[in-house]
Amino acid sequence: MRRIDLLIEEYGESHQNGINKLIHWIFVPAIMFSLIGLLSLIPFPLSIPYFNWATLVLLLALFYYLRLSITMFLSFCVICIILLRLVNVVIENKIFNLPSAAFFISVFIVAWIFQFIGHHIEGKKPSFFKDLQFLLIGPAWLLHFVFKKIGLGY
Repeated sequence: MRRIDLLIEEYGESHQNGINKLIHWIFVPAIMFSLIGLLSLIPFPLSIPYFNWATLVLLLALFYYLRLSITMFLSFCVICIILLRLVNVVIENKIFNLPSAAFFISVFIVAWIFQFIGHHIEGKKPSFFKDLQFLLIGPAWLLHFVFKKIGLGY
């Protein structure tokens, strides 16, 4: 069995409950979005459009996905572009009249609270308590359901 399959299977072991799964569908993307937003706000030493701490971290994550699966890598390239664009929309336009940092911090905190509620309902600890790489497998776990639904191998 390929490494990506093993990681997704292991991640799935602590994500069997329907409510926990639903929470993950909503709040894993919210965590990604808010984290990218927060990283985008940290001053970066170079002045290159769209290149900041967020894109640097995303490039490292993409390298990780590339090692696991070309299909995951290509899909996450698209997702990263979309998330970076959404983050820039939030930064350019105050949402709910909040400064961008306050908005991203609020989303980040609420999303993690719900993640832990989901795992409390599940009765199992989050996978990343065992291994931090599962922070990157969570999004891939969601995406693998999409691939299965449309009949695309990963």
